[in-house]
Amino acid sequence: MTEVPAATPLLAPREGVPPVTETAAQLAEVVARFAGGTGPVAVDAERASGYRYSQRAYLVQLRREGAGTALIDPIACPDLSLLGKVLQDDEWVLHAASQDLPCLAEIGMVPPRVFDTELAGRLAGFERVGLGAMVESVLGYTLEKGHSAADWSTRPLPHEWLVYAALDVEVLLELRDALEDELDRQDKLEWAREEFEAVRTMPPPLPRTDPWRRTSGIHALRTRRQLAAVRALWEARDVLARKRDTAPGRILPDRAMIAAVSAAPATPAELLALPVFGGRSTRRHVDLWWGALQKAATLPDKDLPLPSPPGDGPPAPNRWAERDPAAARRLARVRAALAELSEERQVPVENLAPPDAVRRVTWAPPDHDVDALRQALARHGARPWQASLVAPLLARALPEVEEATSA
Repeated sequence: MTEVPAATPLLAPREGVPPVTETAAQLAEVVARFAGGTGPVAVDAERASGYRYSQRAYLVQLRREGAGTALIDPIACPDLSLLGKVLQDDEWVLHAASQDLPCLAEIGMVPPRVFDTELAGRLAGFERVGLGAMVESVLGYTLEKGHSAADWSTRPLPHEWLVYAALDVEVLLELRDALEDELDRQDKLEWAREEFEAVRTMPPPLPRTDPWRRTSGIHALRTRRQLAAVRALWEARDVLARKRDTAPGRILPDRAMIAAVSAAPATPAELLALPVFGGRSTRRHVDLWWGALQKAATLPDKDLPLPSPPGDGPPAPNRWAERDPAAARRLARVRAALAELSEERQVPVENLAPPDAVRRVTWAPPDHDVDALRQALARHGARPWQASLVAPLLARALPEVEEATSA
């Protein structure tokens, strides 16, 4: 049995950790340096998800041939549009670009073209597509990922965090080249380019309908009055979290909201007696939480939320058999066919076509003609390569197959 060589740990950037850019003069030097560089630009951004309400960038990292690495503090330098402007001739390389592009756009950095190493890994059939896993399996290096969930709004940023941040962009360009070669070998490079452009041009998401329905544990509640209580607590928490720029879960955890609604306390003291309300911050705002519960308790029945949110699409798949047995059978056939195609092409099912597009077309097929199905998939967001690949599959899987009967 052939031994797999051990991966080489990357412990420090090859040119050392650059100083953090924090002034206009330092930023001008970075702009000039990157304008003089050549080729693709590795770009990354660190947020403070789980700590802050906003999704703004708290550190931006870049690397380019001939320019080296730059670490920029976008709080001290909130306008990076000049830097973005000098990088409009070449591709930007990001990992999980959809996560970073919105916060980069906020500070004036919009790429002309994108290569997404995470998405490339998915299309190439890698089972693990986190940056650390990709770097190890493709390049043979190990990265320290212990700071990925850190509070990047911390100032000053610890030195070991900056090492981690610099290393992330140091490996991206080499990873990009290796993945491009692999995609080309598998005849998937054009697919990837369509996906990269779709990510780059993706419009901002529409506000969620009833975002409070995503509260963890809400499925355990049974009445409309309880749903109203969760909604009232969620909305009160959201206003406070936005005002304080603090992640909502750090102000009042979802489990505390569900516990309060389930227990139905009769007084503020009973509310505070719940074990999940023992935190100092939670107790400090007890009047806010109690007021929300009282508001929900006095709502007229006509204003109570319905058990399921309104929507323009098909019902949840677990309701299809109840609502339309024929559609449920179609969905089962389509899922089986997609699983087979996923195995054959070594592409995850969710990347073969947008799941919502598949559900919509399966729930209400235009007809079983390949061209009509291709157009329907495209209307619901499928890229050309996806629609061309999946439409023939749907044309075969959607029609009900009649059982042969013996004479």
